[in-house]
Amino acid sequence: MVKDNNNDEMTKNFINEIEKLLEKKITNEDEQKIAQAIELAKIAYEGLYRKSGEPFISHPLEVAKIVASLKLDIESIIAAILHDAIEDSNGKVTYEMIEKQFGHDIALIVDGVTKVSRINAPVGNIEQRKKLETIQKMLFAMAEDVRVIFVKLADRLHNMRTIDFVEDVEKKSYKALETLEVYAPIAHKLGINVIKSELEDLSFKVLHYDEYQKIKQMIAQKKVEREERLKIYIQQLETALQEHNIKAKVEGRYKHYYSIWKKMIQKGKDFNELYDLMGLRAIVNDVTSCYTTIGIVHNLWVPLPGRFKDYIAAPKSNGYRSIHTTVITQFGEPLEVQIRDYQMHEEAEYGLIAHWAYKEGEPIVDIKQKWILRLAEWRKELSQGYASLDDLKKELQMSEVFVLTPKGEIIHLPYGATPIDFAYAVHTEIGHHFAGAKVNGKIVPIDYQLNNGDVVEIIVNKSSPGPSLDWLRYAKSPRTKAKIKRFFKEKEKEQLIERGKDVLRRIAKKLNISIEELLEKPEIKKYQTAHQIDEEEFIIRLGDKTLTQDDLLSILGIKEQQKKKTQTKKKKSTGSLVIVDGLEGLEILFAKCCNPIPGDKIVGVASKRGLVIHRSNCANVVNLGNDRKFLAVWRADINAQFNVLVKIELDRKERVPDLLSKAMEKKVEIRNFKFEIISDDYVIISLNVNVQSLEELEEIMKFFKSFPGIRKVVRS
Repeated sequence: MVKDNNNDEMTKNFINEIEKLLEKKITNEDEQKIAQAIELAKIAYEGLYRKSGEPFISHPLEVAKIVASLKLDIESIIAAILHDAIEDSNGKVTYEMIEKQFGHDIALIVDGVTKVSRINAPVGNIEQRKKLETIQKMLFAMAEDVRVIFVKLADRLHNMRTIDFVEDVEKKSYKALETLEVYAPIAHKLGINVIKSELEDLSFKVLHYDEYQKIKQMIAQKKVEREERLKIYIQQLETALQEHNIKAKVEGRYKHYYSIWKKMIQKGKDFNELYDLMGLRAIVNDVTSCYTTIGIVHNLWVPLPGRFKDYIAAPKSNGYRSIHTTVITQFGEPLEVQIRDYQMHEEAEYGLIAHWAYKEGEPIVDIKQKWILRLAEWRKELSQGYASLDDLKKELQMSEVFVLTPKGEIIHLPYGATPIDFAYAVHTEIGHHFAGAKVNGKIVPIDYQLNNGDVVEIIVNKSSPGPSLDWLRYAKSPRTKAKIKRFFKEKEKEQLIERGKDVLRRIAKKLNISIEELLEKPEIKKYQTAHQIDEEEFIIRLGDKTLTQDDLLSILGIKEQQKKKTQTKKKKSTGSLVIVDGLEGLEILFAKCCNPIPGDKIVGVASKRGLVIHRSNCANVVNLGNDRKFLAVWRADINAQFNVLVKIELDRKERVPDLLSKAMEKKVEIRNFKFEIISDDYVIISLNVNVQSLEELEEIMKFFKSFPGIRKVVRS
């Protein structure tokens, strides 16, 4: 029987705190539901205590307060109170009990958080393949209801706030690393900055305690001076805005410890060299006021060139909108100023949560919820082997750049993205038929790193049969790689199955059994079940080397001495020989139809194979449109061999041995030759010769022309 709420002082105090955090009065019905949840939680957590010595129930109640501070709904708060009930009650509280008493949605959230809590996500250098299925489950739970993520993040935040009570050093470090590598990046991708920053700082304190304390001490040393400066800047900006009738809330902001440390590591700078440890934020009423304010700021202080970013016109993929500028103040120090309206500020702090409001019981769907769909897509790609866990972690942690299509559409890409990533982001078919790219009007190599604001135009070859496996080397986005891998799996399915069967045959032969018997082995069946794949997919993974022969032996529990790998000497990149459209290091091919060599006038041509270098007078390029041709020149310092076909017409076949003998004496490097007898007095010899330049080729041809019986010598 449920206790009377009015007689339960703890419940009354808790509900009062929830109302303060929500900044509104909750209904009697919701009060009753919260009271019932607390009573059920008491049953679930009876006799349990935390490492701090407090009753265990204190933890879910604190998690519920964090959820309330995020202005989430009553269902999320109740789910937070019960989030550990199924896991820790030893059967006293079940999913069915929660569903019956509180409804399907709350039970689903609790179940989702329970599933995620059971997962020890692979972090650091842990072998990841074995735990891939656990990450799939994590994504599955998160994709069922977005509130699962919110409650789980609140749960992790409270655990990190109290992690000092955990005595097991190894467990403590693992939880901190898991928070830094998995949960903080998820909070970042969802735009929940208020949680992301605190999770990072709390993890940083555990993992790098000495560095944390040093930065904390260095900040404290100049805290008074910085605060005084910040007061002056706030007063100056407030006065200037008032003069222009702009209503605004101006506040100071400080960089978090972890972001300071990360910048010191990444930039290789000393603490005293960092200039953006503090900044200003102006929160105004509307978008128009944002742009008026930026003009006022730039009149007040001198703007620093190249430090203006307009995330209102081009929001980040997680929905973040704001204007950033860095100015030089009267004290000669740089100061970053952020300008946004109140709605943008709420979104910047709370991200997707800011859009999880309810009107008449129906959720408001926002563009940011595309991330939830992305989680579901990742689940599918992980289960089908198109993407790896490492890819997922990279996706979560990647910084971004935004680039533009020729029509001005903004495309968000991970930092370091290349034109091939852009092509696939626009449309999968455009990616599949990629033939080259122009950035800001100039052709760029496939590995060109895109920058913010680049205008990218993709050259498409509709007759192309599809992507090249080499593209995987240049793709930086895990999603691009997944699409390329999927293409080859679908296109070459039968071939991959045959390759996979070849691997199975070799192992079956070693074990003196048939392939059928091998596939029926319980170890293989267990692997297929754990990875949620059927027999065909298992064979395909062997065929595309997602699973290697060594992996198969490991699955079967067979140890085999590893063979030493022989390293093959890499060929010199052809991209180092030619400069195309003013750019060096492009991945290029040399056309076999005209065999260009240094000294020839050349041109680059975009084709389905990539960028191909032809002689300018080649019959295959003379009539091509200028949109496919690019200016190309040889580098001056080339030291390489080129193969050229030379055709010689002779008066009779008896002269051939002598001609070849003389050529060898002349040290002409002949790779191969053949000759064709047209008639008794007409023989054609075809020679493949190696030369370093056009000048060397002309000398060789002059030598052949001087030989007796020669009718004609031509370069083919």
